[in-house]
Amino acid sequence: MPLNASETELRAWIRLSLEPELGAARIRLLLSVFGMPQDIVAATTGSLARYLDPAMAARLRQPPGPELQSAIDRTLEWLQAADHHLLTLADPHYPRALYALADPPPLLYAHGRLDILTRPMLAIVGARHATVDGERNAHAFARHLALKGWCVVSGLASGIDGAAHAGALDAGEAGGSTLAVLGTGIDRVYPPAHHTLAHRIATHGLLLSEFPLGTPGLPYHFPQRNRLVAALGQGVLVVEAAARSGSLTTARLAGELGREVFAIPGSIHSPLSRGCHALIRQGAKLVESGQDIIEELRQGALPGLRTPPAPDAEKDIAAADAAPGSAPEASAGTAGEPGADTSPGIGPDARALLGRIGRDPVGLDILQADLDWPIDRLMSQLTLLEVAGRIDRTGNGRYRRRSEPPAAL
Repeated sequence: MPLNASETELRAWIRLSLEPELGAARIRLLLSVFGMPQDIVAATTGSLARYLDPAMAARLRQPPGPELQSAIDRTLEWLQAADHHLLTLADPHYPRALYALADPPPLLYAHGRLDILTRPMLAIVGARHATVDGERNAHAFARHLALKGWCVVSGLASGIDGAAHAGALDAGEAGGSTLAVLGTGIDRVYPPAHHTLAHRIATHGLLLSEFPLGTPGLPYHFPQRNRLVAALGQGVLVVEAAARSGSLTTARLAGELGREVFAIPGSIHSPLSRGCHALIRQGAKLVESGQDIIEELRQGALPGLRTPPAPDAEKDIAAADAAPGSAPEASAGTAGEPGADTSPGIGPDARALLGRIGRDPVGLDILQADLDWPIDRLMSQLTLLEVAGRIDRTGNGRYRRRSEPPAAL
């Protein structure tokens, strides 16, 4: 559990994460405004209604209903077992790589060894219905990387994922081990055939999930899982993939987050080589051994990863933005400049950011390079603008300005 977290704080974190209508982006916004989660549930209905639907604001002011209270109690009971952990956004163990996402999960369920999170990570993904050679390659690459101290990240799926986890575990206790990101609650295993593998990972590596206990493996959960796989690693290796597959989506997300993308080539006659060949044509690095990956990544630290401020610090940032007389940075758009926004209720940081966002979608990497802001500061302001209705986030994680912005907050 989070260091020095009281039960009151934990209950508040769990409650916010279980409220289905909140979502990660709004929870992060509320944290930046109010502070810790217990401060959010203690805030007045009027204060909350500035950022939430009035019904949702009123519900947060009430004690949890019986069903929600039961889910909170079950989670705290689960937490008492050995090697069970809850990692919140305020926890020092929370994987800082996830702050590159637009919607980092406010709460992660972890089962296993938390020291795994301190190791350099590489994701290995690929086809569920892999060939024998594909699974052998995934196992061999994962074992080699783990022997060199790398933690292998994957999604516990059949085929390439399972072979990669097994290969990393076969490197032994001296290796970098493996981290499995689940598309279910952490108390469930999908596919069921990987029950033994999941037990090995929980013992020698780490299982991680953003989904509440008991959550089944629904189709739309796996793209959510894939974004965490893409974000956690310094790169992603695609072993086998069809021309249209979830593995290619994971690779695309990794590229958008500034991670390296690697692919193993195969036969031109194999349908499962087409996805890898397409990635190579688009700029992915062709690799023939695990050493190729290590040499490529040896000099590069993952860019843009800084320890996020605690919620109180984020509150201070938000307060500074709203303070009368606050001046935008020299790089911010000001009145009379193209793209400037002088509407009331928009702080200097938000104005500076809005001035960089037009009708054409723009990615996080470009915005961060343009403004030279820490990723947590950038994400906080993007969330404020999105909730305020000034910008939209597209399906591929880019941002664009709304044609007709609503009234200011």
